[in-house]
Amino acid sequence: MKIFDAHCDVLYKMFMDRKINFQNSGSLQVNMDAMQASALKVQCFAIYVPESVHPEMKFNAALYMTNLFFEKVLKPNPQLKLIRNARDIGMLKDDEAGAILTLEGCDAVGCDMLKLKTLLRLGVSSVGLTWNYANCAADGVLEERGAGLSSFGKGVVFELNASKAWCDVSHLSERGFWDVMEWADYPVATHSNCYSLCPHPRNLKNEQIEALIDRDSVMGITFVTEFLSGRQTATITDILRHLEHVCSLGGENHVGFGSDFDGTEGKIADLEDARKYDSLINELIKYYSDIQVEQFLFHNFYSRFPK
Repeated sequence: MKIFDAHCDVLYKMFMDRKINFQNSGSLQVNMDAMQASALKVQCFAIYVPESVHPEMKFNAALYMTNLFFEKVLKPNPQLKLIRNARDIGMLKDDEAGAILTLEGCDAVGCDMLKLKTLLRLGVSSVGLTWNYANCAADGVLEERGAGLSSFGKGVVFELNASKAWCDVSHLSERGFWDVMEWADYPVATHSNCYSLCPHPRNLKNEQIEALIDRDSVMGITFVTEFLSGRQTATITDILRHLEHVCSLGGENHVGFGSDFDGTEGKIADLEDARKYDSLINELIKYYSDIQVEQFLFHNFYSRFPK
């Protein structure tokens, strides 16, 4: 079965440690060997510029990660293809996989729309407006003010609409979420779980999940332990609990997976890295039909990726 993973932080790790080799580094949960050993057909690679980078250097850091993506991820691996739209995914051969470049938080572009347009032209196909805190576009989930989108943020959404790019609500304030639901043509939650099961600010409330379903969108259940169980440890059963909750809200065709591999310290037992996806698949097929499992793993995200 093919897998579409809507979020990982490989580029962040490679930015922080320039010696990491994407081919086979044991410090990466997603590397080329792991992709080939698993059923990973499409992997999203996030540009996440950490808070420690000076604001005036954030765009340079984003460009550096973009270069890492092209030079260290794609170039040595001709069987790994840049994906910019759903048509590109449909054209992948059996022995090929796809890589989608995403932006996690508009901090890197500051208040400059030209910088955003530059990243979109370089291949970014999905943009999260915030990380956890405020920037020029909006407030993140941990910003006490809890404001929605700014005028600049609204402009960002309109630019994403024009570019046919996903507008990712993961990490966004609740008020910002509802602004995106109103204005975005391609809203998505790449890596968020269910607040009613685990009341973490990063998780989505039932009304938000239902809104994504109403917009014919999709959310990715993430493997971050704190978002699954509220603790530093979690199990595949916890993943299935969140998956089934989305299904209970009518979201069987609107849920997938966004692992957040390489972006978190906690690890799921028997799902420590991308090589272990079979463990998740083996559990899924105990409770769901083959068609449902294929939807969760691949088709629900694939069918909502802009054409």
